[in-house]
Amino acid sequence: MKLTIRPAVIVEGRYDAARLTNLVDTLILTTDGFAIFKDKARQKLFKQTARARGLIVLTDSDAAGFKIRHFVTNLAGAAYVRQAYVPAIPGKESRKAESGKEGLLGVEGIRDELILQALQTALASAPDTQDAMPENSRPITYTDLYEWGISGTANSAERRRILLSRLGLPPRLSKKELLSVLNTLYTYESLDTELRRMP
Repeated sequence: MKLTIRPAVIVEGRYDAARLTNLVDTLILTTDGFAIFKDKARQKLFKQTARARGLIVLTDSDAAGFKIRHFVTNLAGAAYVRQAYVPAIPGKESRKAESGKEGLLGVEGIRDELILQALQTALASAPDTQDAMPENSRPITYTDLYEWGISGTANSAERRRILLSRLGLPPRLSKKELLSVLNTLYTYESLDTELRRMP
């Protein structure tokens, strides 16, 4: 049974769109990769759609995917955009002769349940906010990231990379994105416990 949602979903290409068509009942739009950077008509469509029904951006976990994600979010306005992240999983799509530059599966190659989980997590969070926090739980802050040694300290980049890998999250999250994602998916207490298990 398909997931029925109101926000339109933005993906990179037609194979991603074909994949999503089987999983979700909503408007699915593509950026056609980097073509969105110059396609004024498509840019206008994205802005209008964002204001009419909201957007969920679901791009690959590689550098290109994050570049497109940032562009679409800035274009449409963060207030109208929710972020859906698929984990960074090594591999290649069956239709391709070889894997991409970073050796990661794109949206089209990710398992159904992971795509649906990413979409449901995005729906549970208000656009660009941290509203999805359970009651009686304090928010995770930038100070916490520093005290956990995953931002602003010696070796923080490596420690952050290990944490994101353990949590199955994309390796390229800005500090702001990281904070938003962690507050959406975890409580302070559960993440603190996870970090204490790390060497």
